[in-house]
Amino acid sequence: MYEGKIKNIAILGSTGSIGTQTLDVVRANSDRYSVYAICANRSVDKLVEQAREFKPEVVCIADESLYDSLRDKLSVIGFAGKVWSGSDSIAEVVTMDSIDIVVAAMVGYAGLRPTMEAIKAGKTIALANKETLVVAGELICDLALRHHAPILPVDSEHSAIFQSLVGEERNEIEKILLTASGGPFRTFSLDQMRSVTASEALKHPNWDMGAKITIDSASMMNKGFEVIEAKWLFGVEVDKIQVLVHPQSIVHSAVQFTDGAIKAQLGAPDMKLPIQYALTYPDRLKTDFPRAELTRIGSLTFEEPDLNRFPNLGLAYQATKRGGNIPCVLNAANEVVNLAFREGRCGFLQMSDIIAATMAKAHFIEKPTYEDYVATDLAARQIANSLIR
Repeated sequence: MYEGKIKNIAILGSTGSIGTQTLDVVRANSDRYSVYAICANRSVDKLVEQAREFKPEVVCIADESLYDSLRDKLSVIGFAGKVWSGSDSIAEVVTMDSIDIVVAAMVGYAGLRPTMEAIKAGKTIALANKETLVVAGELICDLALRHHAPILPVDSEHSAIFQSLVGEERNEIEKILLTASGGPFRTFSLDQMRSVTASEALKHPNWDMGAKITIDSASMMNKGFEVIEAKWLFGVEVDKIQVLVHPQSIVHSAVQFTDGAIKAQLGAPDMKLPIQYALTYPDRLKTDFPRAELTRIGSLTFEEPDLNRFPNLGLAYQATKRGGNIPCVLNAANEVVNLAFREGRCGFLQMSDIIAATMAKAHFIEKPTYEDYVATDLAARQIANSLIR
């Protein structure tokens, strides 16, 4: 039985895929972790059920119009904690003195501000919101350094890289090998991809994720975001990050060192392992998570990504090399077209065309401030929306 200090966790995006799996990890390690705060965008009923089980001190919902409904339903179950709403409240929750770890699992640009506030408060960040580093990587890294706030990656790929680098602090990285499943359209021709639907794109072959990230995976924008995230997390230039399509999703990523050695982390495609590692680092706790049975898998294959069929990956590399506020433009345009595709207002291949056009039209800022990022996000969304036919 663990007899150390119980750590209090705030989960931003507690009703999403990462959030619910984080709660699974906490449930299995209740002697080590306590849920202090849960936050979601609009999922009132899920928040109520989570509050009933985990009894946090704070429950917060981003959509202020749902506050009364949330408060009333929590009252019915006898919830005695604080009930807050709005983006300001979420940004305030993460600074509370009692919180030790903030799991940043909100989807999209909305996760940037609360993650910044958590860093300023010196919290340990378990980062699942990749858009935070995509939009404002330099700003986030500077803040983390200044406020001594550890950032531990939750994405399976970045967790794999992080695990491969443990004990290698003195050794130079030659290349990061970032693996990608290839998504549901890996073998589709361009002609086939012109007519794919959102329902088809939402059928990921290996991973169970939320709708937005699943579409990003199908278009390989998710992998592009991970390239940008890896640049900031591990301090390497983008030219040293190679994407490999690995359909089996067993090698979660790898690091090649200057002597030619490659270290990789392998495992079953299950997000609970990287979530738990971010919470327990540097310790590894015994689990009953699924195991990768290599003899049953048989073979592992790797191939180069096709940038003609998946131009979003190339756009991410372009945005990273250009720098400044352009990755913020990339993210904003992608959020607009991702939603439009899910709603049937935009074709699958058209998404890339609109993102590229938005990047070309947006005003470039070489050294953006936080206020510049806010303005860039708004302007890029307006441009992208104007281009949807």
